[in-house]
Amino acid sequence: MQPTPRGSLFANHNFALLFGGSTISAIGDQFTLVALPWLVLKLTNDPAALGLVLATMALPRAAFMLIGGAVVDRMSPRRVLLGARAINALLVSLLAVLVLAGAIQMWMIYVIALGVGLSTAFTYPAGSAILPQLVEPTQLQPANALFMGMRQLSMIIGPVLAGLVIGTGAHAVQPQAVADASGLGLAFGVDAVSFLFSLGSLMLVRIHSDHHPKAPEGSVLANVVSGIRNIWADLPLRAFILYAAVVSVFVGGPIQVGLPVLADTRLDLGAASLGILMTANGVGMLLGSFLSGTASKLVRGRLGLMVLGIDSLAGLALATLALAHSTFGGAALLTATGMLGGIAQIAIFSWIQRRVAPEMMGRTMSVLMFTFMGLGPLSAAIAGSLLKVISLPALFVGAGLTLTAIALCCMTSPALRSIGAARPAEA
Repeated sequence: MQPTPRGSLFANHNFALLFGGSTISAIGDQFTLVALPWLVLKLTNDPAALGLVLATMALPRAAFMLIGGAVVDRMSPRRVLLGARAINALLVSLLAVLVLAGAIQMWMIYVIALGVGLSTAFTYPAGSAILPQLVEPTQLQPANALFMGMRQLSMIIGPVLAGLVIGTGAHAVQPQAVADASGLGLAFGVDAVSFLFSLGSLMLVRIHSDHHPKAPEGSVLANVVSGIRNIWADLPLRAFILYAAVVSVFVGGPIQVGLPVLADTRLDLGAASLGILMTANGVGMLLGSFLSGTASKLVRGRLGLMVLGIDSLAGLALATLALAHSTFGGAALLTATGMLGGIAQIAIFSWIQRRVAPEMMGRTMSVLMFTFMGLGPLSAAIAGSLLKVISLPALFVGAGLTLTAIALCCMTSPALRSIGAARPAEA
């Protein structure tokens, strides 16, 4: 990697290639995220089947995330990412062909969902580990902000485009058994084509570990254990990951389960309310991603305190959702929390990427992502069960105030307070 002047990220040829290919692929991913649930419901008319398909993707992704991180550290993250995305491209292409041919069956969807879940267990740690090898440490924060902003924009633009594409098959006379088959097949086809841009850009990108690979030591499982030990030996990093796991439990489930119930039972626009709430959160995250660098400079090394302060405010906002009876009131709250979350997420990811050695990056990021993707479904299941015995406002108030209390209590933790401060050797 050739160093580039500070602030000139797109003068870095490798970064520009990765960003361009990832942008097109991220928009394409939204087509499948919209089309797959619609396909399952059209085939089965059973929400339980949709839940099982989503679990078929989520569980292997969570279970193999740590293995994926270890594999990334044994190989070039670019090559792992290239292989994982190539598998995704093949699976989505197969799905498009089966739908357009009228041959799709539920067992095929389960098999494809399993394959997608397994491949993304390698995609996430590889995607997080590649960036520190492309840009200078001082450029990590703006680079992460650009990627988060791009992902949030794709989540705003992509579903709208996907809905329009799927709608093209709504009134067509077609021999397929599945309603909207031509539109669904086209949506999956768009995603498959978008993968080609990502694969093409990755083939042109070059990073340090391509030419200077680290010799593997021990088995993959031994590498996973050594990665966990490395995290455990780093007190601030260990404290943050444990704290992130707690936050995932108290926020992930109530948001995933509570927001659809809120839109359905209390807000004024029905399904449109849910779309507005999700879009508002995405817009907030987008704003926060670009404010993160400024906020980090203002706190001057007190990153841990900033994150804890943000989470204490987010907990209060979550509790306030219990009072929401209008779509735009809820959207305003979610825009604010999304903005705060975007500031914290970019700052923390950049801190970890600067702190961790390149040979441990894949394993470290896989553990961090596991705290969200592994515990998130568990938290959602708990929240869904709680809603059978408590009210929705009680769920929001209980989860929000608990998060605020935990964040405030953690401000007394020296390990969490030290996040963002220079190490003694650096000072």
